Amino acid sequence: MAKKIIKTNAARLLDRAKIAYELVPYEVDENNLAATHVAQSLGEPIERVYKTLVLRGDRTGHFVCVIAGDKEVDLKAAAKISGNKSAEMIPMKELLPTTGYIRGGCTPIGMKKAFPTYIDASAVAFDHIFISAGVRGLQLKIDPNALVDFIGATVAEVQTR
Repeated sequence: MAKKIIKTNAARLLDRAKIAYELVPYEVDENNLAATHVAQSLGEPIERVYKTLVLRGDRTGHFVCVIAGDKEVDLKAAAKISGNKSAEMIPMKELLPTTGYIRGGCTPIGMKKAFPTYIDASAVAFDHIFISAGVRGLQLKIDPNALVDFIGATVAEVQTR
């Protein structure tokens, strides 16, 4: 029997906004939460699987970067585009209290607070990308332009090349 897919808060928010998406389950490996594992589990190229990172700038506080799963956030570029002199990843223990999401299940949709969000420019080259649906084991397949519009994100070069 197929496992029932539970609608997440992110999916309900997209439903309410009438934005098309698809929920895609994958097998979770608690010892490997990397986006590369997610891509392999989905049978999708890593270039289409995006991860959501939360950073803190020295001037503006928290902000979010959504980058390709096999890339690293460019801290200098992220700081500059977000109006900071410097930026750093938040400590893992702050992720849940800050966003409402856990590592491996963090999505830019429906965080506790609407943080400025920067989606790497590489995303909009695709007709769809995958991002976390807000829980481990479930991804959202979504048009990146629809995602940008929905969360009010800025498209910018924020990942290493």
